[in-house]
Amino acid sequence: MTTLHEVLKQAELEGVAIGHFNISDSVTLNAVFQSARDLNVPVVVGLSEGERKFFGVRQAAAMVKSLREEHDFPIFLNADHTHSLASAMEAAKAGFDWIVYDMSTLPFEENVRETKAAVEALKTVRPDILVEGEIGDIGSGSEIHDAAPDLRKGLTTPAEAKQFVEETGIDTLAPAVGNMHGMLKSMLTGDTRKRLDIERIHVIKVKTGIFLTLHGASGTADEDLRAAIAAGITVVHINTEVRLAWRRGLETALAKHPSEVVPYKLLPLAVESVMQVVNSRLALFSHPRLNPKAAGAR
Repeated sequence: MTTLHEVLKQAELEGVAIGHFNISDSVTLNAVFQSARDLNVPVVVGLSEGERKFFGVRQAAAMVKSLREEHDFPIFLNADHTHSLASAMEAAKAGFDWIVYDMSTLPFEENVRETKAAVEALKTVRPDILVEGEIGDIGSGSEIHDAAPDLRKGLTTPAEAKQFVEETGIDTLAPAVGNMHGMLKSMLTGDTRKRLDIERIHVIKVKTGIFLTLHGASGTADEDLRAAIAAGITVVHINTEVRLAWRRGLETALAKHPSEVVPYKLLPLAVESVMQVVNSRLALFSHPRLNPKAAGAR
């Protein structure tokens, strides 16, 4: 079976990105998995600490492992935004492929110290597990916001990124480059879009030489995502767009069938709604100009 590190390396070589989609239930998991299989591209599903508490750590690991082995398909599992070593160790022991150890709210030196200790501890449990660190400010919560916070002072500098990577030993880095968790109300209609600092991404990639992850990509302009991937982003996180699609699909099902109470008769519309978003994003990340093989698979 191909490893996550090998998948990221291949994506980097091809100039494409791997889609990462957060899940909270088996409905969303199945939608993401079906979309990735339809397009024949690898995919990562992630669960934050809150999502893991709802879904179950071992349950999520078992379901993803089952899908991967039964279908011989490269779907991987990430413990997204993990804020304690105990929670990170729990996910690692359960079989997660990747841990985002997020100490970004701490002062830089403390973030370095805590992340380095986590990398060392997690690698003793599973040497092959990937560990991500995060520096900078991209806000919190994959929700709908009334107004955008001012994150300009929290942007990651290339010098910080280089030092952080060298001192922590992380496998992947999540920088702040104009991205933001959640979406604005004005983004729901497409009136506004997030814009990224593409040059900053490029310089950070050159300085660190490490896999870069773009968190908070929901609501980002397509052209910015293409440019970010070309500049060095290897993984793109989408969460709020998936949550919106899940809700809209369920609302549509309830409106069409107001008397229906059987979940398996209502939830397929939620699956279809999520798949539309995931298909669109995966196609964008594996754009035909960058990856002709992926284009042929579609």
